[in-house]
Amino acid sequence: MPYAFQLPTASALSLSACFNSVTHPSLPQTATTYRNILRNVLKKHKRLPPQSKASNLTTVLAALNDYLPYLLAFNAGLSRLLVSNELIDLSLHEEVEVEWRSTLAFTLPGREAPRLKGKGLDYEISFVLTTLAYTHVLLARSQLHTLFAPTTPSTEQRTQTIQSATKNLLIANSIEAHLSSRAIETDASHTVLETLSQTHSALASLAMAEATLLAVLKDDPYPFVIAQSRNKDDKEWMVKPPEIPKVRAHLFARLCLAGAEHAGRAEAGLSASGRANGNLLDYVMDLRRTSRAKACRFFGIDAELEGETGKGIAWLSGGRRELGFSQKENEDAKLRGLRKFKKDWTERREDKKVEKGGQWGSDAGKLEEMRIIEYLEAKWTKMNDTINTQMIPSSEPLIASMPSGREIHSTKPFAPPSLEDETLARMRAPPQSDGHSEGDDDSSDEEAAENRTHLPCTFPESSGAASSGDPYY
Repeated sequence: MPYAFQLPTASALSLSACFNSVTHPSLPQTATTYRNILRNVLKKHKRLPPQSKASNLTTVLAALNDYLPYLLAFNAGLSRLLVSNELIDLSLHEEVEVEWRSTLAFTLPGREAPRLKGKGLDYEISFVLTTLAYTHVLLARSQLHTLFAPTTPSTEQRTQTIQSATKNLLIANSIEAHLSSRAIETDASHTVLETLSQTHSALASLAMAEATLLAVLKDDPYPFVIAQSRNKDDKEWMVKPPEIPKVRAHLFARLCLAGAEHAGRAEAGLSASGRANGNLLDYVMDLRRTSRAKACRFFGIDAELEGETGKGIAWLSGGRRELGFSQKENEDAKLRGLRKFKKDWTERREDKKVEKGGQWGSDAGKLEEMRIIEYLEAKWTKMNDTINTQMIPSSEPLIASMPSGREIHSTKPFAPPSLEDETLARMRAPPQSDGHSEGDDDSSDEEAAENRTHLPCTFPESSGAASSGDPYY
């Protein structure tokens, strides 16, 4: 967690060929220049290995923030709205037509997401803002990955990291909420998934669910205790055992239930179209289950703090059930060894993903929550068998009596960036005829040409020379 979105790429677009401005003649050419920079940055980011993409996100964010004010200035000019107390007079020569790669749509395994052609300036604005929201989610993801570094972070570092990640998720939530209110499409079967209002509403709920769970993670000591116990490079346990302070268990449980409600709304919105990516749907479903399991765990901690160890164990059994794992007493003795082998193999594979920094957390923290439940279940069961000896009630009535969630964050309105006064004044100058405004590419299929099959018995970089008849040496 959060979800590892794939940033889309786009075809070339010359805004100077589509628009003309009498009051600000340099605006179309300058906007085209920043659009070409963004396109090249997204193409380069796509080709990077997974381990290097996190460090390149700041470059992507800078390119988006540079291009977005110019793009929104076109929208304001066409709508006769003021930009920095100035009116931009725009005339449309030809309709904007551009292709963006849909990374949310379902694709067959092994195939790349298709590029979908759209018309109109709103299509371009929708994909640029969606890419901006994805970038903030990925920045939050890269920040949270530092919590699983070989060197165990301190409490202050942990708090600062979670606060920064929460800020990025709330920005993504505000962008998606803005896109949801902006979208007009209603027919989910004949439109692009990234332009639907219900899609952006679902993604806004997903970002809010992740931000809500981060508010719990900030004061939840158990994930870091489990991570510290599995860290081979951590030697702090030789000096002192990990401290587990008392938590506001009942409050955290209701916050987790609020996260589960947001995840449920995201699941409903993404499933409505029937064309969403299966990996994203699986992640949202796992996030809802993990949130409810966390709530069960905190209700169990609250019961254990009040001396009701048996009830706490029942809550842990309910959390195990919410995650989709069977109860220990119901496992067949013959298959227990196979299940244990599969579970250990899954844990090792997830630990490798965390070490490499790739597609870690694709189960929305379900495996990590299961480790915490097993840790507490073994501890409380031993305590109950030797000291308290309380009856363990059934977990079904407890789960049915769970209260509603409690919100901690609210969606803030998105403030679209606008051009500054000095920048807008420079746009009144005549455009420079340097030939860079028409785009750096005339074709949108150059990626297919770059990925063409190399000739046999030649070096990859020499296939172009060999095909032209020149010696590759």
